[in-house]
Amino acid sequence: MSLTPPRIASTAPHWHWLPWGSDARAEHALAERASAERASAEQLARGWLGPQLGCDPDALPIYRDDHGRPRLDAPFGDRDISWSHSGEGLLVACAHGLVLGIDLERERPRPRAMELARRFFHAQEARWLDGLADPAMRERAFLRLWCAKEAVLKAHGRGLAFGLHKLAFAEGEDGLRLVDCDPALGAPTDWQLREFTPHPGYRAALAWRTATGNTPL
Repeated sequence: MSLTPPRIASTAPHWHWLPWGSDARAEHALAERASAERASAEQLARGWLGPQLGCDPDALPIYRDDHGRPRLDAPFGDRDISWSHSGEGLLVACAHGLVLGIDLERERPRPRAMELARRFFHAQEARWLDGLADPAMRERAFLRLWCAKEAVLKAHGRGLAFGLHKLAFAEGEDGLRLVDCDPALGAPTDWQLREFTPHPGYRAALAWRTATGNTPL
């Protein structure tokens, strides 16, 4: 089968929601569940990515780098991919000429939101959350921040291990925007963020920036 990549516009990340049945995960023992979930998520992601890239899903040259980030090998080295699973759903994204990350979170009560924000978020974000008088609004804002941070950190490739406090978002006219970050992430203005509801009961964020010569793709 030919592995000639189709043309995908560099300015338009593509994403897709996929249902992820719990029965496929419940059959595994707790100790094996993380590994089983990872394999199950990748298999579903392949099923959508294959047709997007004009390739048999099982033949897609997906590998994980030293930090566990999924990447595409040749001939798709100028594409980037990301996926995230939560609850009963999986979000998959791909793009040409961009570095991207996507995060999906199921909406549920988070009574420890402020405790986590004060401990792990940027101080500016914790102050913003503290200033929201409505607890429900505060939990929604916390979830939005979490999604945005995870999306950027997944794109960067280090995930949560990089540090949630090393980037700060603030509310803008069109939603959250990155206003401060560690130099390893580049400049805040390099990043674009889209917040959305991919499915009832879920929140998501897609972050991306243009790939540079120093960017591993």
